[in-house]
Amino acid sequence: MAEELDLMGQDSDGGSEEVVLTPAELIERLEQAWMNEKFAPELLESKCEIVECVMEQLEHMLSTVTKHEIPVNIWISASHEQSKNMSSLAPHFFRRATDRSREENLRRARKGDLKVSIHRMEMERIRYVLSSYLRCRLTKIEKFFPHVLEKEKTRREGESSSLSPEEFAFAKEYMANTETYLKNVALKHMPPNLQKVDLLRSVPKPDLDSYVFLRVKERQENILVEPETDEQRDYVIDLEEGSQHLIRYKTIAPLVASGAVQLI
Repeated sequence: MAEELDLMGQDSDGGSEEVVLTPAELIERLEQAWMNEKFAPELLESKCEIVECVMEQLEHMLSTVTKHEIPVNIWISASHEQSKNMSSLAPHFFRRATDRSREENLRRARKGDLKVSIHRMEMERIRYVLSSYLRCRLTKIEKFFPHVLEKEKTRREGESSSLSPEEFAFAKEYMANTETYLKNVALKHMPPNLQKVDLLRSVPKPDLDSYVFLRVKERQENILVEPETDEQRDYVIDLEEGSQHLIRYKTIAPLVASGAVQLI
């Protein structure tokens, strides 16, 4: 019996829409989010619902393995605890189901069987992708924290947030600690007219003009490409499905958000 998971989304009328995912499709979505986050110069939309569901599946896989009295030391790590903390307040968009065929195969396997070892390797691989995704996001928050918070502050009602609740709390605390540190170490020793610092101006913004590699998942027509020099003019290109391109990130940022292209 194939395992399936329910993802709650929004339909075009603003109502609730249920999307059923298999474990393979769930992991594929996590890997896509990971690759996009890794190669995009800015912080992308939070995928906290995917994070939570993957955590639930990993915990289920762990319980399946431990029933066979096989030690799983890979879970005793700081990164696992970080992953749990980062997803603890995420909305419960998924319902976990059991993979009876996998459990049945493991139940028949003897201790030390190759099936169990492969199962553990898959757990470790998924955990690495999840931890790397969360670390990448935290690195960007630390690097661009004033701009991340300003974007969240000016976000329109109904617009998707770039931060999970935990990330938002982390960004605010990081900014407060940075301001306190600057004040105690340097600013209080300077003349009164120099004791204030504008972090929005002091901290560099994400470079949206940087170039990225991408693979087209859905054909796109009439993509406007801005000129690189004053002598050039704007021009329009079509992106064929399956094709790969090197292009300025700002040009295709909406396509990354919609899932029409995949950064590579």
